[in-house]
Amino acid sequence: MTVYIDPPDWPGHGRMWSHLVSDVSYDELHAFAERLGVPPRAFERDHYDLPSHRYVDAVRAGAVEIGSKELVRRLTEAGLRRRKGR
Repeated sequence: MTVYIDPPDWPGHGRMWSHLVSDVSYDELHAFAERLGVPPRAFERDHYDLPSHRYVDAVRAGAVEIGSKELVRRLTEAGLRRRKGR
């Protein structure tokens, strides 16, 4: 099981955010998010938005830190990328 997280570099709603993804399945991602206590409403298309104050929690729980471009590459190669409007 590998879940990945990118740095909290994404601004929104007065906070900075990370993206949490799996390169195996959405089921794996949802299970990881549930164990971490991330609410289902944080799921958007193919990832969970995670506020910066939860970044360390995700890493401690086993999420692997990678850059944003690498995160998108892995998600795309796994066939799990869902672009907006599709």
